[in-house]
This record gives sequence, C-alpha cells and structure tokens, in this order.
Amino acid sequence: MYNIINKNRFILFFKLAFLFIFCSLDSLLAQNLKDIDQGWPNWAYGYLENLQEGDTTAPNCLINTKKAIDCAYRGNPADNTIKYGLPDTSLEFTAYESAYDYGPADWYPQDHPIMPDIVAYGRIDDGLRACSLCHYPNGQGKMENGHVAGLPYNYIVSQLQLFADGKRKSSDPRKANTNEMSIIARSLTDREIDEAAKYFSSIPFKPLVKVIESNTAPQVRMSMNGLMLPLDKPFVQLDDYIIEVPEFPQRTAVTRDPRVGFLTYVPIGSINKGELLVLTGEGKTVPCSICHGLNLRGNGDIPGIVGKTASYTMRQLWDIKLGTRHSPEMLPTVINLNEQDLLAISAYLASLSP
Repeated sequence: MYNIINKNRFILFFKLAFLFIFCSLDSLLAQNLKDIDQGWPNWAYGYLENLQEGDTTAPNCLINTKKAIDCAYRGNPADNTIKYGLPDTSLEFTAYESAYDYGPADWYPQDHPIMPDIVAYGRIDDGLRACSLCHYPNGQGKMENGHVAGLPYNYIVSQLQLFADGKRKSSDPRKANTNEMSIIARSLTDREIDEAAKYFSSIPFKPLVKVIESNTAPQVRMSMNGLMLPLDKPFVQLDDYIIEVPEFPQRTAVTRDPRVGFLTYVPIGSINKGELLVLTGEGKTVPCSICHGLNLRGNGDIPGIVGKTASYTMRQLWDIKLGTRHSPEMLPTVINLNEQDLLAISAYLASLSP
C-alpha cells in the first residue's frame, strides 16, 4: 500500500494543532464515549429512530469472512421482466439488470472512461461486487454509500487501506456497507487498487445535491441499505434533523440512474450556522480551509468536501468523532462539535457546488 502522509500534510496538521493550543490531544483521544453528546443522527445512517433492543443489525462480518457479499443485507431479486428506459439514452434494462451485483447496467458509457474489470464486474467467484454497483460507473454514488468521483488517487488508496485494517467502520451497528468494504479492501490485489483509484480519481465530481431550507420535509420510508424514499403523504415538521431523498425516486431506487441527484431538506438557519463553523470555527474548531483548501475543493491528497450528500458527510464526521473511522488529523476538529453543529456543517457543505 501507499503512504500518503507527506510533508504538506504534516505542515497542515501542525497548523491545526497549534490552533488548538488550549486543548490537549491526549485528553481528546482519551475522551470516553459516555462524555460525547448523546444526540444520534439516525437520519444520516438511513434510519428514523434510535436503535432498539431486538432491531435488525448488520450481518455478522467476522475478520475471517471469506466473501464480502456475506457482509451485506440481501433482499429478494429485483424484477427481470419489465424493461425501463432513461432520458438521453436508447439503452433499456430491467430492474434486475440495473442492480446486478457483478455487472450492473451502465446507462451512460459516454460519461466516463472505460471501466477496469474490478469496477465494472467485481469478482463473482470471490463475492466481490462491482465497484460500480454502489458508486455508479461515474463514481457519483448515493446518500447511503460514498461519492468517489474526483477523489485524489492517494486518498482513495489510503482509505482502502483503512478499510482493510478495520480502521474505517460505521459507528451505527445497523450500517452494513462499511463491513462489506472492509472485506473488499482486504481482497483486492494491488493492481485492482491501482486501477480503481486511477479510474475514479480521473472523473470530475458533478453537482449532486439541491439543499432546501424548510420547516417541513417529506415523510419517508426506509430502504434496506439506507436510501430514504419519499411517501405520497403531506409534509411533516422538520426540527433538528435532515431529510434527504432522491429527486426522482424510481430512477434512483429501481433503474439506478447515475445522473439523478438528491433533494436535501435542512432546518431553517442551518446553512448560515454551518457557514460560520466552516469558515471561522466559531471558537469550537478551526476553519476547514486550513486543510481542504480555500475553496474547500481539495488540497493535494486532501479531498474536497463540498457538494456531497449531507447524509454522507454527517456519517463521516460522526464516525470520526466516535472513533470508528480512524483520522488523527480530523479528530481534533470534530471532538468539540455536537450533533447540531455537525448537522449545520453537513448542510452548508452540501449547498456548495463541487
């Protein structure tokens, strides 16, 4: 694997540490989970309520699990009889073909370079599902997984190493895809890692999210893997959480249209609050631009953080805060932020164009 901790990152990290002169990093790392704010962002993990005794949790995925697919939630096969079409393409696929684990439909092959085999097909004999299944052929991804288009090559490699080492997990035991990613990362060859990282890093990340500040939001239903889908019912009061849904639900949930984005309903005032926290730190943290660049669109091997779904951003910040996602550079920046601070940051960053 590759070591991406370079001189530039050391300089940025020490700048950050200096700004936290009044805090001891040792004490931050030793902070007990019980001392962390108990507000749990269920919405970011695809749930509406707190985990209760007896609730379904992610499939048991032990360190010696042989096939990554054994770590995933598995539903009934999709319909394979009705053909669907999408705008601006003559191709037609069934729902089954659209979501086939080892070669999902590629609706717009003109939107991306030729996919490496691991991205297009995975490895069926080893239970490694295609990268393009969850992240799409164009790398845009969805709210319940990751947006990998345009990420720096070295960053992608380093995150796969963290997954492989068990250092990037979900803090919510109901979330299954991080477990699957751990097995995938341990199973990939160096060549496959190199090919996938080169491929996704070469594709520009495109606008994905429309953020709407509102007092109300759609009622939603949960899907198996964390995609929220709107119900045809009256909107309900939106208080201290975010509701994120596909702009065109069927095209996301059934045909997996990689060009469709998301509508993100955020509480009134959260964008302004998030802007202050991101730009100034508000005495709780440091400006995000110190590491992520003046326009927050990345700095060398450090990724851009704008324009992604709020659900994704919130999960990452929360997992880092709780220690299930290893990030010694990021931990000091989030440890003093509560759930509402992180919600506001996620809302603001989602509102910016990548």
